[in-house]
Amino acid sequence: MDKQTKQAVDSGEMLPLMEAFYTIQGEGYYSGTAAYFLRIGGCDVGCHWCDVKESWDADLHPPTSISDILKGIAEYPVDTVVITGGEPLMWNLNKLTEALKNKGLKVHLETSGAYPYNGAFDWVCVSPKKMQEPLDAIKPITSELKVIVNNKHDFIWAEEQRKGLKSDCKLYLQSEWSKREEVIPMIIDFIKENKDWTISLQSHKYMSIP
Repeated sequence: MDKQTKQAVDSGEMLPLMEAFYTIQGEGYYSGTAAYFLRIGGCDVGCHWCDVKESWDADLHPPTSISDILKGIAEYPVDTVVITGGEPLMWNLNKLTEALKNKGLKVHLETSGAYPYNGAFDWVCVSPKKMQEPLDAIKPITSELKVIVNNKHDFIWAEEQRKGLKSDCKLYLQSEWSKREEVIPMIIDFIKENKDWTISLQSHKYMSIP
């Protein structure tokens, strides 16, 4: 990366965009609704079940200008943009989110919460990971907490992650995809006893939606 490009990335004028696509949100509170996804490359959280490990190395994904990102969005009838990763908070998102909001778009964030919050978002989904736990500072602005359940001990950890959340934060439990047949019955039983929580299904995978 040349010096000029690095400066543009550092300032948030460009971002290592892995992919951008218009689809249906498959998870959480907005599941089933249309959204344009911006997947930003780069992540060092290291979830072994991650289904986009190719996003981890930011150097594999070309720095893309905000203007080019906006051109892609303009091709579709978009009203909501989801910024995901990778781990998008590794980057300066202030200029991107400002540009999106100036277009009248709603802007959502999907993050592990392991990096300091930046940017301006209408909805913040935090999916915390044991490998790098979320920073306390993001908890009060979290709109949706989505915990991936891999085994029975994750229920205890999920309850611990509620500390610091605002009272109206939506709480979701989602099975690790490869263990869904084993884990979903456990989630059902847990939610029947802990009714603050809701099941999140990866509905896009069941429907084969990209």
